[in-house]
Amino acid sequence: MPSRSLSRISRVLISALLLATLAACANLAPRDPLKIDLAGLEPLAGQGLEVRFKVKLRVQNPNDTSIDFHGVALELDINGQPLASGVSDQRGKVAGFGETLIEVPVTISAFSALRQTWGLAGYQPGQGVPYVIRGKLGGSMLGSARFSDSGVLDWPAPAQR
Repeated sequence: MPSRSLSRISRVLISALLLATLAACANLAPRDPLKIDLAGLEPLAGQGLEVRFKVKLRVQNPNDTSIDFHGVALELDINGQPLASGVSDQRGKVAGFGETLIEVPVTISAFSALRQTWGLAGYQPGQGVPYVIRGKLGGSMLGSARFSDSGVLDWPAPAQR
């Protein structure tokens, strides 16, 4: 009798384990990628020769379920050269079919600023300067969401006197 009840308990446990596994697999259904765009730049106080900015990213979630995030890291390239990088431990949630703004402080080293100045010296007013932002949005147990955005910044015309 005891072996019979042990067998029944083991079958119930195995069935429960299989159901839990199937439920977990349902949560791993393919999701549409997040849409992350550069929304703005604001200057911040720097230290010594470094320059700092606050990069604003607009995160759009085209999925029907919300996404929790904790942390973001990004790199900014201008004209094909690395310019700035930054991280933030910001936490939040992007609602299903919703959006949110994330702010990340980034640092530009003196060397990167000098390299960019040298590379951009030949640009004319109105000429476009290509940029690329790459990074990752820290996720929950499903891992991080990597993102990339690119575009062209218009080289500003000199001020009229």
